[in-house]
Amino acid sequence: MGKRHQKRVVVALGGNAITRPGDDGSVATDYINLHTSLDGILRLIKRGYHVTLTHGNGPQVGNQMIRVEMARGMAPDLPLDVVVADLQGGLGYMIERVLRNKLHAADLRQPVCGLLTLVEVSLDDPALSNPTKFVGPFFPEEEVEKLTSERGWLMKEDKGRGWRRVVASPDPIAVVETAEIRALMDLGILMIVTGGGGIPVARLEDGRLRGVEAVVDKDLASAVLARDTDAEELFILTGVDQVALHFGTPEEEKIDSMTTTQARAYLDQGHFPPGSMGPKIDAACRFVESGGHRALITDIATLEDALDGKTGTWILPAEP
Repeated sequence: MGKRHQKRVVVALGGNAITRPGDDGSVATDYINLHTSLDGILRLIKRGYHVTLTHGNGPQVGNQMIRVEMARGMAPDLPLDVVVADLQGGLGYMIERVLRNKLHAADLRQPVCGLLTLVEVSLDDPALSNPTKFVGPFFPEEEVEKLTSERGWLMKEDKGRGWRRVVASPDPIAVVETAEIRALMDLGILMIVTGGGGIPVARLEDGRLRGVEAVVDKDLASAVLARDTDAEELFILTGVDQVALHFGTPEEEKIDSMTTTQARAYLDQGHFPPGSMGPKIDAACRFVESGGHRALITDIATLEDALDGKTGTWILPAEP
């Protein structure tokens, strides 16, 4: 069954592959979106790639935290690492089921396995003392003081839309199950892992793992996974077909390719905001700087066109 001759690629599915802007967020709608989105994965397999899938969970985390809020006083609270684990299992199941059905219909004999994945972070990470990641529902300003005092939450205003809880987003160090994932990849199995950035855990001095109230960026975790499983390429699939300078302005300039040096210079100049394209550029650069051949940023709907050189943005190694 082994397929070591295949080109290994980690494909990071963005949130719009599952729940698109304006959707009702229902499971039925998510299945419709996955049915379309995962066609691109079949095309990669047909092109000879050995695919490992990761995925986001942003909209789903928000919905789950609304459920937790509505059940407060009637059901036990859920810590954030358990919420991420729940969603990783649920979304992984949905992706695997749709993918297996598509593979069956296409008569492709590709084994698939979803795996709950822990991602190690450091308790010394400065991000843990400076939470910046918005999660969960919106609250009116008059409720902020009560939420802060009763629940110990840190609350910030989210661009005039209301007040939300913010949590830490520490850097991923390693995927805990890397050895198991590599062993299954060596057997030719398509893995679905690191969902939602992985379940954040910290390793204590005695070697035990402890859950952390945080969320890990999905693209940064995917870059770590790709690095440690010797993937040759990393595909970060998002809501735009190409990266652009001066995005959304009359001076917008789309980029076909750039070196990690160029990408980091643009990042420092503020072209790629922290809440949107910034982490994707950073993740692509980290992967290539750690030895990856190249990274691609594009929309899942334009993935095949990007592989044919018609669109997409490639991040390439810095020139010697």
